[in-house]
Amino acid sequence: MMTRVLGARSLARDLGSWQEESGRRPAYRALADGIRLLVHDGRVPLGVALPSERELATALELSRTTITSSYSVLRDEGYLISRQGSRSTVALPAGARPNGLMFRQHQPGPSGAVVDLSYAAMAAPAEQVQQAYASALESLPQFLPTHGMEPIGIAELRDVIARRYTARGLPTTPEQIMVTSGAQHALRLLLSVLTSPGERVLVDHPTYPNALEAIRRNGARPVPVPVRPEFAAAGAWDLDGIRSAARQTAARMAYLIPDFHNPTGLCMDSAGRAELAKIAHETRMTLVVDETMVDLWLDAPPPAPVAAHGRGAAKTDVVTLGSTAKSLWGGLRVGWIRADPALITQLVGARAAVDLGTPVMDQLAAAYLLADDHSLLDERRAVLREQRSVLLDAVAERLPDWSPTIGSGGMSVWMRMSAPVSTALAAVAPNFGVLLAAGPRFGVEGAFERFIRVPYARSSEDLIRGVASIAAAYDTLATDRDAADQRLVVV
Repeated sequence: MMTRVLGARSLARDLGSWQEESGRRPAYRALADGIRLLVHDGRVPLGVALPSERELATALELSRTTITSSYSVLRDEGYLISRQGSRSTVALPAGARPNGLMFRQHQPGPSGAVVDLSYAAMAAPAEQVQQAYASALESLPQFLPTHGMEPIGIAELRDVIARRYTARGLPTTPEQIMVTSGAQHALRLLLSVLTSPGERVLVDHPTYPNALEAIRRNGARPVPVPVRPEFAAAGAWDLDGIRSAARQTAARMAYLIPDFHNPTGLCMDSAGRAELAKIAHETRMTLVVDETMVDLWLDAPPPAPVAAHGRGAAKTDVVTLGSTAKSLWGGLRVGWIRADPALITQLVGARAAVDLGTPVMDQLAAAYLLADDHSLLDERRAVLREQRSVLLDAVAERLPDWSPTIGSGGMSVWMRMSAPVSTALAAVAPNFGVLLAAGPRFGVEGAFERFIRVPYARSSEDLIRGVASIAAAYDTLATDRDAADQRLVVV
C-alpha cells in the first residue's frame, strides 16, 4: 500500500512562525521542535511520510543541510521511522502512545462529588421525555398484534425524520430512512457494508473517539486528515488534503462531522460542503456525514446538509447519520441513516446478524419528540449558550495560558494547552475532583497531547468547580515539570 506523503507547502503553512520563536536555538533544532509539536497536536498525522529534504528546503527557503539535520534529530528522538527502500514515516517515541480515557475509582473531594467532564451530553428534559413515553404507551396497542420487529423502523418515525430533512433543503422519502439503535449502531452497520478488513477510512482529525474505535474494531484503518481551527475563517477542513488522501489510499469511505464538529464545535460552510460532495463523487468514495450535533447550533443555523450537494439523481455519494442522543437525551437510543434505498436494503441484510430492530416504544417516543421539538431545542440551546459563556469565563480566569477553539455550536470547547500534558492531566485530575477525556482519545495513535476537550453540558456550578479542579491539577503538573527541570540543571 502506498504511503501518504505530506506536502511541503502544507507543512510549511502549519509550521507558521517557527523561526521567530526559535530564540537562540540552532535553526535545525527549532525546525525539529516545530515538527514534533505538530505531531503531538495532530496536524502531522502518524504514518505519513514527510516531504523530501529538497522539497521542504525549497518551501522554507532553507539549506538542505538544515533539513537533513532536523530529520536526523526527529529520527534520534523516535518521531521518524526509517525503513530500507522506503520513505521515513512519522511516529511517536516508545511510551508516548496512551490513547484512552483512564477509568479508575476515586473518592469525592471535600468540595463535593467529582465533576464528570469526560463526556459531552446533557441531562434529559424530564417533563418532555415523560410525556413522550406516555404518548408512546397509548400508541403501543396497534403494534401488539404484530411481531414487533421492524428492521428499517416504524413508518411513523421514518416519516417524521424524512420530513425534517425535506424542511432543511434535502428532499427525502421514508424509503431513504433506516432507524437504528443510536448513531453508533448506524456507523457500525455502515462499516460492515461499505468496508472490508484492512481498508482505509478517512476521518477528520481530531474526531469522535467512539467512531475511531468502531473503525478499528471493524478491521479498517482510520486515515486522519487535519481539521485546523486556526484557519476556521477560511475553512478549517483541509479539502485538498481530503482529496489527496482519498486518491492516495483508495479509501472507499470517509467519516466526517461537518456540523458542529466534535470536539471543536466548528461548522463547515456551504461552499465547503459542495466541494466535499464533489470530492466524494470524483474519488468514488462514500461520504458518511455525522449530523448528531446538527440541532445544537448556538450562534447561527448550519447550511443545508452535505447530502443536498450530492451528485446524480440518486445522490448516492453521501450518507447521513442522525440521532436523538445529543439534542434530546442519550438514554433515548434512537438513531437513523439517510441513504439511497438500495443501500438501505443492504443494511437491512447486515443488521440481521446484529439485531432485529429498535424497540418500538423508543421509536414512538422519538417520533413524538421529533414531530414538534422547536421550543424544546430553543430552550436547550439557550442553556448551552449560557453554560459556554460560564466555561470560557472560568477558563480565562483560572487558566489564562490556555487557548480555546470557540465553535458555533455543539457541546464542547477544544482547548490548547501550553504544554503537551493532556494524558498526564487526565490521569491526575480525578484526585482533584474532576474527570477528563485526554486529547489523544480524539486522535489517531497518541496525537493531541497539547489539547483537551472540555464540555459545557453540565450546570454552571459544576463548570466553575470543574475548571477550578482542572487548574489545580494543571498547576501541580507544572510544578512537577519545574522541579524536574531544576534537577536536570543541578545534574
